[in-house]
Amino acid sequence: MHKNVLRGISLAAFVAATVSFAGVAAAADKPVLKAVTDPSFVPFEMMDKDSGNMVGFDMDILAEVARRAGFDYKLETMDFNGIIPALQTGNKDVALAGITITKKREKIVDFSDPYYDSGLRILKHTGDDSIQELADLKGKKVGVKIGSTSYDFLNKKFGDDIDLTPYPGSSDMYLALMGHNIDAVFYDAPNVSYFARTKGKGQVTTVGPLYEGQQYGIAFVDGSKWVAPTNKALAAMKSDGTYADIYKKWFGEMPPGM
Repeated sequence: MHKNVLRGISLAAFVAATVSFAGVAAAADKPVLKAVTDPSFVPFEMMDKDSGNMVGFDMDILAEVARRAGFDYKLETMDFNGIIPALQTGNKDVALAGITITKKREKIVDFSDPYYDSGLRILKHTGDDSIQELADLKGKKVGVKIGSTSYDFLNKKFGDDIDLTPYPGSSDMYLALMGHNIDAVFYDAPNVSYFARTKGKGQVTTVGPLYEGQQYGIAFVDGSKWVAPTNKALAAMKSDGTYADIYKKWFGEMPPGM
């Protein structure tokens, strides 16, 4: 009888320990966020043809932020103009795609602290001296990206005095420019500069200063609890040199001011 009681106590202790261990293991599992990016914003995000994976500056930033903030993620791609609506409806949890922080967007999604300083710039045909600055775009055919701040900027600046053609992807804009279907592209500076020194080298060139200083942020669904941990991770990355290493990897130079 005594042995049976002890055996029962031992069995109960084993079960309790097992349940306790399972609870600890479950608590240690990281939540998986539904992440989204634009597949064609080089060098921030682009498809690696060999591996089939998305790579780029934003992708490295996301991976490091997730590791430090304590979440995993499942990444999908979509056209840029669908990203903010996907967050707004809750279909996605987090997005990186060179997303400019604007007051309009801040009303419907949450942003992290800025992680990249940018602006808008003109890309034109090499040798076309008729375009040197923003005012020269008046009356021209200019390619912009659907849903981007470049479209809003030019539309507000020129109204009907400019022929704007919105494209779903940046590659579409550049193909149109290279094919002389448009006179210029007006888009985010790092993207147009990258194209000008790679695939478009010798055929197109950037011109003029940066317009409308912008800052990119990591976008989250409104009310997300991950904004604060992300900001903490970004601050630590900048402090310990990790951010500078990622920046230099993709842009070939140290971040401004470092």
